[in-house]
Amino acid sequence: MSRLVLASASPQRRHLLTGLGLHFSVEPSTVDERACPQPEPARRAVELARLKAEDVASRHQDAYVIGCDTLVVAHDGTLLEKPEHADDARRMLTLQSGHASIVHSGLCVIAPGGASVDGLSSSTVVFADLSATDIEWWIRTELWKDRSGSFQIDGPGQLLIERLEGEWASVVGLPIFLLKEQLLRLGADIHTLA
Repeated sequence: MSRLVLASASPQRRHLLTGLGLHFSVEPSTVDERACPQPEPARRAVELARLKAEDVASRHQDAYVIGCDTLVVAHDGTLLEKPEHADDARRMLTLQSGHASIVHSGLCVIAPGGASVDGLSSSTVVFADLSATDIEWWIRTELWKDRSGSFQIDGPGQLLIERLEGEWASVVGLPIFLLKEQLLRLGADIHTLA
């Protein structure tokens, strides 16, 4: 039976995989995201997903390894990666307030034996008009930490959003429809992974 390894420490990604009934282990990648030279956000998300999957697959050659990366691009083209501190998160939320941001979720799966496939799922998140009170409430939750764009679309973060165009799970950080397609393309028997 093949194994499944998630190359991410994200509790949201773990929760999504668990919700599918899949059995998997977790080994976060040690890739330094800042070292990735690719500046274009969609390509950067895919490249980072691939680098993370390759890093973990080098230690788990008998498993299907899932690498992910999610990046947010504001309406003016600004790349919004993980905030460094609360003021950085405030800046990102203020920029996105009342506007649409694009969320790029890169995904790479590496199969036992080294074959791989990668891809991208992009969604549009339209933010509500956020007041200073809304932003300060969100900062106090500390749920902006370690989140591209300083927001989340699961849990209380949904209160920041007006609407979503695309796949909810992709914005959370793991495009489920793309994952299924990639596993099938690599010959995985999804039923044996559950």
